[in-house]
Amino acid sequence: MPRMTAARAAVEILKREGVTHAFGVPGAAINPFYAALKAAGGVQHTLARHVEGASHMAEGYTRTHPGNIGVCVGTSGPAGTDMITGLYSATGDSIPILCITGQAPTGVIHKEDFQAVDIASIAGPVTKAATTVLEAAQVPGVVQQAFHLMRSGRPGPVLIDLPLDVQQTEIEFDPDTYQPLPVYRPTASRAQAEKAVRMLAASERPLIVAGGGVINADAHALLVEFAELTGTPVVPTLMGWGAIPDDHELNAGMVGLQTSHRYGNATFLESDFVLGIGNRWANRHTGKLDVYRAGRTFVHVDIEPTQIGRIFAPDYGIASDAGAALALFVEVAKELKAAGRLPDRSAWVAAARERKATLHRRTHFDDVPLKPQRVYEEMNRAFGPETRYVSTIGLSQIAGAQMLHVYRPRHWINCGQAGPLGWTVPAALGVATADPEASVVALSGDYDFQFMLEELAVGAQHRIPYVHVLVNNAYLGLIRQAQRAFDMDFQVNLEFENINSPETGGYGVDHVKVAEGLGCKALRVTEPDRLLPAFEEAKKLAAEYRVPVVVEAILERVTNIAMSGSDIGSVNEFEDLATAPGHAPTEILPLA
Repeated sequence: MPRMTAARAAVEILKREGVTHAFGVPGAAINPFYAALKAAGGVQHTLARHVEGASHMAEGYTRTHPGNIGVCVGTSGPAGTDMITGLYSATGDSIPILCITGQAPTGVIHKEDFQAVDIASIAGPVTKAATTVLEAAQVPGVVQQAFHLMRSGRPGPVLIDLPLDVQQTEIEFDPDTYQPLPVYRPTASRAQAEKAVRMLAASERPLIVAGGGVINADAHALLVEFAELTGTPVVPTLMGWGAIPDDHELNAGMVGLQTSHRYGNATFLESDFVLGIGNRWANRHTGKLDVYRAGRTFVHVDIEPTQIGRIFAPDYGIASDAGAALALFVEVAKELKAAGRLPDRSAWVAAARERKATLHRRTHFDDVPLKPQRVYEEMNRAFGPETRYVSTIGLSQIAGAQMLHVYRPRHWINCGQAGPLGWTVPAALGVATADPEASVVALSGDYDFQFMLEELAVGAQHRIPYVHVLVNNAYLGLIRQAQRAFDMDFQVNLEFENINSPETGGYGVDHVKVAEGLGCKALRVTEPDRLLPAFEEAKKLAAEYRVPVVVEAILERVTNIAMSGSDIGSVNEFEDLATAPGHAPTEILPLA
């Protein structure tokens, strides 16, 4: 039987579970694992500048392709605690990432040794499992179990904590005979599928709400097929955006308090039946439940049985992987269609289509400083259907979701439940690492950008090109807008007179100089007709220099983006709406 260190056994298992890339920061307590990583080969490593950044890179890497599992590595102490935000983000969005931490030796873990911390207890609430391995011989089984847990049921992250002496202990392990554990995912029954499809067929104005579970299951083709068979318009959630192309005739737009379309909310309010697949009924999607649920029958399909009824009791619930359920739904729908038992939905689809062609927000403004709406209009012109957008939180993300277009799954990569500031830069680096030939475009406000901008140096060092659109109004814009309810504008302004960069015009941080100082390229845009040329130039610079390229758009200080504080029937639009063909020229169905 081959003998090797437990750390080497862990690395060999990573390779056999399909891991090809890891992100992290070495330290004394994790150095044996790094030594094994170097000696074994086969797993490329990207050195992060901050360990939280490594966890978000792992998230971006996982979210890019079906089957990917990002790995982040650091010590147990400050590195492990730094990665908690990434684990929280991953667990909230059902994203499998593996966090490996190096712990103090077993004999001193509880003796306040340097950087020794009970990271397993800290990480427990935000992982599917968090384990400090005290016996070296258990390492292979713990790592094997980690991949089984990450992939089974509702996907999610796992943390494995390896004491220094455990990593270095030799054990018996034969990597050539290693076998991953079978993955478990609940599957709908034929009877359940028949009931759900019959309920949909009995309604007059049905909708499908497609959540992130459809993306996770790689079931977008089945979703579109089922929608087409039954003539049912589809509402993607923010996490499910891209499951059906924005320009598909059955895409009814997004619904919600913030990241929603006027036509999406209007169509939802006219519906009488909702089939939710792989969604959480998140509060910023539903708003007040009495409005959201009124007059509608709900069927909910989710991979996690305890998710059924968590927010509200559906009329019928099915615990199932989204792909397994949709395969049965398609089978049943085909049989009903062949028997002539599916109703004609053409009038309902046409009504949703009419709303999509008329209920637009205005994007074309010629103001200086820039209105953010114009930035997204020009992004629609510059970046095509193949673009992978990456964003996390703030007015920039909300407006982007209202005005950009997504045509493919995993082409809107967004941190949904946690929304940590700073997520976007490292996540974009993870996405670009996973798909190095892709057109990756990140979207941030100035505060999100400033939280972890040091990670731009990772892109410069490792030659990871992407374009980062930075909309700068020198404000915590979303919080400022929320503070209107409290009649205040307090501790949310970021502007100051920069004595070293008077060209910033009082906006404060010179993002161009900072990005260039970190080895990247950067452009600043102050006029609307310069946006498109800047985006085109950024694409060329990224391709030529193979580094991140920042395009900073200087916005007006205050813009209120459309949203509601309560329910989807009372969205405050703030800005003028589109009433003429030139007002929203890049809409999917522009005004005639």
